[in-house]
Amino acid sequence: MNKKYYIHFFVAISLVFIFDQIIKYIILSGFRWESSCISIVLVYNKGVAFSMFSFLGESLKFIQLLLLSGIIVYTLAVKDVLQRFGAPLGMVVGAGFGNIIDRFIHSGVVDYVYWHCYFDFAIFNFADAMINVAIVWIIYVSLKKK
Repeated sequence: MNKKYYIHFFVAISLVFIFDQIIKYIILSGFRWESSCISIVLVYNKGVAFSMFSFLGESLKFIQLLLLSGIIVYTLAVKDVLQRFGAPLGMVVGAGFGNIIDRFIHSGVVDYVYWHCYFDFAIFNFADAMINVAIVWIIYVSLKKK
């Protein structure tokens, strides 16, 4: 396996994690912003997307750690996964670690982007957005190959 694919994977993890934590630091330091479509507000999400599974409480962070560990093992162990999906899976892992760190430090994920233009949408963060970008990337690569 070419080393560049490992580099793509670990650089994606690092960059997404670092940017996520820098933005959250700014939000936790008190930055707020309002517009007619988007507001930057601080919310602690005890669940996952749309606050699902919040009933799992403290167990959720350990379940997520297990899932992320599985993604890392799968990515590094299964032939061609790293080559085909290394960067987007690295984005998922970096974002996941960013949100899990929040659960350990703040007892909930630091969310801050509130879309309320024409319809109300869930409050989310940079890590959530990167997970969605990575999933679209994975689907694109999967469909393109066929």
